Amino acid sequence: MRIVVPDYYSRFRCLAGECRHNCCIGWEIDIDDETLSFYDGVTGKMGEKLASNICRDEESAHFCMKENGRCPFLNENDLCEIIINLGFDKVSQICDDHPRFRNFYSGREEIGLGMSCEAVAQLILTKPDKTQLVCLEDDEEELWPDEWDFLDLRDDIFAALQNREKPIDERIADALSLCGIQPAMFTASQLADIFLPLERLDEEWTFLLQNLKNIPEEKLGISDMNFDTAFEQLLIYLVFRHTTESLDDGCFTGRMLMVTASFYLIRYLCRAHRIDHGGVDMTALCEIARMFSAEIEYSTENTVALTEYFEKI
Repeated sequence: MRIVVPDYYSRFRCLAGECRHNCCIGWEIDIDDETLSFYDGVTGKMGEKLASNICRDEESAHFCMKENGRCPFLNENDLCEIIINLGFDKVSQICDDHPRFRNFYSGREEIGLGMSCEAVAQLILTKPDKTQLVCLEDDEEELWPDEWDFLDLRDDIFAALQNREKPIDERIADALSLCGIQPAMFTASQLADIFLPLERLDEEWTFLLQNLKNIPEEKLGISDMNFDTAFEQLLIYLVFRHTTESLDDGCFTGRMLMVTASFYLIRYLCRAHRIDHGGVDMTALCEIARMFSAEIEYSTENTVALTEYFEKI
């Protein structure tokens, strides 16, 4: 099995108590069977606290979140009491893995970092050089012919999106042309209408989408943002994260159009921020991308709905 990661992967560092959007707040935290078995054997005060803060049903278990959405083991300094008292290797698998995501092939595993984490958004979007994929474990790789075809096409898509001799919109058109896909053009208001009915975590996301519908389209069409490199990194990230599953569901067109629509939505939201606040900087772009990721990418219901919608266009 060959394990492949983006070249920025090893530079990720959790912000821990300095994080403004702690992943231990607002998310249901599942507990895998092996970790649950260990927790059941912990004694003393920590064992009592574990026993009283785990919710169980017939098929799964998760931590009983507090009314304010905080994990019961997140202390006043926003640090994990399980790590402090039991060690880094005693957290649930989902906690250990976050913010990583994985794409699986017959003889290859790809691991990426999700932008719902503010440290990841900053790491990816401020990267000045072109992103490359590197081998974390370079074992023998045996793939099916359709997997090789997919990876060859994705390499071509990456090359088109990373062609810095062209503006971003031309790069996207070139990438879609390689796939035999006609670009689907949407106004900001239309994109807002597509994303508004989806499941959401934070009403701030609702406000941002509704706000797009209140700004004249001619203002949103004006671009004076110098974010081409950041937008390139965003597109590479979206393609890397979302297109592999087309090998299973056959919805390659839908996934590529979802990627481009998601990019244009984020760019429109940046332009709206510039209009509303008199400017937009990298901090604002990272926060918009982080919120998009948290609201869309971490909901299977949302990504499936978007894939199916764009597959039918």
